[in-house]
Amino acid sequence: MQGPVGSNPPSTDSHCPYCALQCAQRLGGHPVAAEPRDFPTNRGGMCQKGWTSADLLRTPDRLARPLRRTSEGFEEVSWDEALDDVAARVLALRAEHGPDAAAVFGGGGLTNEKAYQLGKFARLALRTRLVDYNGRFCMSAAAAAANRSLGIDRGLPFPLTDLQDADAVLLLGSNLADTMPPAVQHLAAVRERGGLAVVDPRRSATARLADDRAGIHLSLRPGTDLALLQGLLHVVLGEGLADVAYLRDRVEGVEEVRRSVAQWWPERVASVTGVPAGDLRRVAHLLADASPHRGGRGAFVLTGRGAEQHVDGSQTVGAAIALALALGLPGSRRGGYGAITGQGNGQGGREHGQKADQLPGYRSIEDDEARAHVAEVWGVTPDDIPRSGVPAVQLLSSLGVDGGPRALFVHGSNLVVSAPRASAVRERLQALDLLVVCDVVPSETALLADYVLPVTQWAEEDGTMTSLEGRVLRRRRAVTPPPGVRDELWVWAELARRLDAPGTWSTDASEVFDELARASAGGRADYSGLSHARLDTGEALYWPCPSADHPGTPRLFTDGFPTADGRARMVPATVTGPDDDVRPDAPVHLVTGRLLQHYQSGAQTRRVTQLRDAAPQAHVEMHPSLAARIGLDGAEPVRVTSARGSMVATARVSPDVPPEVVFVPFHFAGADLVNALTNDATDPVSGMPEFKVCAVTVERVDVAESMLHPSQEAVS
Repeated sequence: MQGPVGSNPPSTDSHCPYCALQCAQRLGGHPVAAEPRDFPTNRGGMCQKGWTSADLLRTPDRLARPLRRTSEGFEEVSWDEALDDVAARVLALRAEHGPDAAAVFGGGGLTNEKAYQLGKFARLALRTRLVDYNGRFCMSAAAAAANRSLGIDRGLPFPLTDLQDADAVLLLGSNLADTMPPAVQHLAAVRERGGLAVVDPRRSATARLADDRAGIHLSLRPGTDLALLQGLLHVVLGEGLADVAYLRDRVEGVEEVRRSVAQWWPERVASVTGVPAGDLRRVAHLLADASPHRGGRGAFVLTGRGAEQHVDGSQTVGAAIALALALGLPGSRRGGYGAITGQGNGQGGREHGQKADQLPGYRSIEDDEARAHVAEVWGVTPDDIPRSGVPAVQLLSSLGVDGGPRALFVHGSNLVVSAPRASAVRERLQALDLLVVCDVVPSETALLADYVLPVTQWAEEDGTMTSLEGRVLRRRRAVTPPPGVRDELWVWAELARRLDAPGTWSTDASEVFDELARASAGGRADYSGLSHARLDTGEALYWPCPSADHPGTPRLFTDGFPTADGRARMVPATVTGPDDDVRPDAPVHLVTGRLLQHYQSGAQTRRVTQLRDAAPQAHVEMHPSLAARIGLDGAEPVRVTSARGSMVATARVSPDVPPEVVFVPFHFAGADLVNALTNDATDPVSGMPEFKVCAVTVERVDVAESMLHPSQEAVS
């Protein structure tokens, strides 16, 4: 599985392979190393993951040859042998079960070119409608709400640097200090003005930034973000704090929302959320006083996964948008609503064809005009393009069952660690007739595959990424990949040829981008004015960018909203609470999240020695009162059990979590796999699963018992 890294040029400008902040970095030296470059989002900074990112190029277990599963394990095979067999098996399954016998699961870390080509490959080469990606677990709730209320989904519809001038920032469910440390510097001025409000059950690293006179931390009960936002809207609309002229001129649905929040007075919100009524009023007035219509420097409402990964996630984001609209923020140069995109290309990855219901340019696959446009670019007829598929959780649960897909292609995702109810996902993958995984390392998902195909990683390929604020960035090849490794564009072209797919299948990233640009023309995410050549002349441009002479669009909504009537919409919400809430036999809330040292499923960062040594395994963070109640003396093993499974990890006692809450990071596999416990119930609008809260029991475990690698099978 190991292959040497080839030669590399002296120095190459690129961007970090991890989160959507996409810190600018320079790669060079022997061996190659990464150092930060100055760029508006990271301002010359990088986190520990960015500094050590080049270590990924030298990981000892790097995949370098195609692998085929045998009864005795994996064996190396040639590319021709692997692709011939994969294509033959797909054709046989299609003949027996129809085109939906094959499915595709993509990833938010793929370049724009790969995300685009993967959607095209699924629909034209595999002829399946069943394609979705791990961005469904990341941005789907925010995307659904933004499309419904604002007419477009771009994580931040304004430059991140706008935060530097604000008087107030409300941050719901995002621990920026651990997930995107260089972004925290943009909050320095608002902290100096005492205007940072952080909503999080835990006193996270970011919540601590709001201590003392820097702002306020609202520690709410898990799963009650929507009730909190309803309360803030109640105060803003009921106490004369709203921008009345803005609402009159630019927003629909105001009176319906006013009626829906009338019952959420602060004292009632306090009884549901645990946030004192006085703190709620303080934050509402803080935001209002910072808003332009009251003469403030600016106010921003930002959401992250902590508020979004719930069965009411799209409603929660809708309420956050409604709050921003009530204050007259979207479209102002001094405020707005934004969603903190997580994955490196979480924004671009969902714009160009990986989602079950979308075509390139963020077009609906059910729209006949969009289908005709994309079909012309692809050189096919609209009838050659399948209709909508199903969201990720539904897709995964159908694998290997009667009438479901018999084959799955996985690109840029480690499903058996990152998916909710992960043990059930493992079972479904094992039930397939064919599992093909393209990866750079033998991830936990790759180790289940029938074929593992070694592909290039970030510093070995050309392409583009789209950051959390809608900037399209150039990713440049800095090193030569190991011999035997292939770019996925080449893999799909070779499979498309073997599957007799229509259309053209370039393996050149710049050519694929040009085709993407044509396919996106006229869509909400319009890249038609961009090209590799144009991006190479500058650092980045914001979409939409509809022509070669267009300067890009840093700020959306300044002249209206891209809706049918040009007006935004407030949408009433109904508070229901978590799907799997605490009860006498499961009295503790489990919440999950990230650590500073790790990223997503940990398949990359757990292979970097410095990061692994700093955080080698999962832990269970709990309050001293809970630790005392279950008889803990300190850092001892505990078992956490939900209705879906259990895990054992070492307790970490801290007052930073509420007494009836435990926190577990989600980067780890094996006995540390917390997603064996999480709930796969989904938001009915977006398909977002409820990762962020479920009911569990917590019990002390004997050290000897903890060494037995407890089962993660379902316990009920």
